[in-house]
Amino acid sequence: MASSGDQTVTASPAALIRLIDGFECSAGAEALDLPPSCQRLIAFLAIWERPVLRGFVSGSLWPDSDAEHANACLRSALWRLHGLGPGFVQVTPVHLALDPRVGIDYREAVAWSRSVLSGTEPLPMAWTLNEISGLARELLPDWYDEWVQQARERFRQLRLHALETLCTRLARAGRYGEALLAGLAAVAIEPLRESAHRSVIDVHLAEHNQVEALRQYRVYEQLLRTQLALRPSAELRHLVDEVLAG
Repeated sequence: MASSGDQTVTASPAALIRLIDGFECSAGAEALDLPPSCQRLIAFLAIWERPVLRGFVSGSLWPDSDAEHANACLRSALWRLHGLGPGFVQVTPVHLALDPRVGIDYREAVAWSRSVLSGTEPLPMAWTLNEISGLARELLPDWYDEWVQQARERFRQLRLHALETLCTRLARAGRYGEALLAGLAAVAIEPLRESAHRSVIDVHLAEHNQVEALRQYRVYEQLLRTQLALRPSAELRHLVDEVLAG
């Protein structure tokens, strides 16, 4: 329980916030129907992994308002969250943050991607299509606030590098099927990204599937020519020439 004002609102351990592929907030098995202002406040705090200054929150969420009106909007959103039952926000006179017990899919995906890039954690033996393809989905795809777009681009770059690294690591372990899933997920995020196509081509070559490797190269070559009137890099063309010569 909590009162309005500058007091901590206790969150249920079962609370979950989903930002990937759209916003959803739930407590236990119940999805909460939150007003747009509350959704935006929770999403903003979920993206930040540390307590955030109240003035920064209000200025980012209501950029077209003066400071007084933006602060009033923030207080209103906090009051509405308090009246909806299970709380999610820790409130002090200076900072706002989500309760650390709240599950956030975005933070989990970021932590997982960082662990893949660091290479310090061994790859689990069991891997599913959902776990790999999950990184192909965007952060809040139907939101257009500037702070969302900035976070979305950071997340997009992180996912791309994580998927390409994962593709390489799985291929080195001889897990070619999973490696292809990771590489193709990166291609789906950014079809014009050469390193993503190169990851897929490398897996095909590791499996001695030269025809598949050439097919992937031709797809990328045609896409570049059609979209940008460009050619693949000399390095990638040289790789294909070696395949043809072999």
